[in-house]
Amino acid sequence: MKITTAIIAAAALLLPLTAQADHHGKKPTKNVVEIAAGAKDFSTLVAAVKAGGLAGALSGDGPFTIFAPTNAAFAKLPEGTVATLLKPENKGKLASILKYHVVAGKVMAADVKAGKVKTLNGAKAKIAIKGGKVTIDSANVVKTDIVGTNGVIHVIDSVILPAAK
Repeated sequence: MKITTAIIAAAALLLPLTAQADHHGKKPTKNVVEIAAGAKDFSTLVAAVKAGGLAGALSGDGPFTIFAPTNAAFAKLPEGTVATLLKPENKGKLASILKYHVVAGKVMAADVKAGKVKTLNGAKAKIAIKGGKVTIDSANVVKTDIVGTNGVIHVIDSVILPAAK
C-alpha cells in the first residue's frame, strides 16, 4: 500500500514536468533551458544556471544530457549553501558544480549504461543500475527523457557534487 501511495504521489509531483516535455513523436520546440525555465520545480536550478553564466551555453546546439535536480533536491543541501553559491564571487564554483550535472551528447534512458561518465566539468560521475533503478553518484533518477531541441533532461532527487580536487 505504501509503495502504491508513493508512486501516485511521485506521479502527481512530476506531472507538471511532463507537461513541459514534447512527447508522442512530436518534434521538440524548446531547448533544455527553456523547458527547465517553464517548470516551477526547476526554479532553483534555473537561477543557478543563470548565476553560473551557463544559460547561453546550455541553450546552444548541444546536444546535452542534463541530470536536473529539483527544488527539493537543492533544499536537501545544508542551510545557506544555495545562497552562498549564488553569490557573484562563487560563480566559478557554481558553474563547476552545474557542469557536473551535464554530459555531452543526448543519452536517452533506454541507452543509459552503468559505469563512469565524463561530465562537462571534466570529472567523472558514476552511473549505477540496480533493480531497474538508475542513480548518478548518490542521486536517484526519478523522471527520464524530457526531450528538448538540444538534448534531454533526466530529473534527479539530489544535487551531485564532484569530488574535491
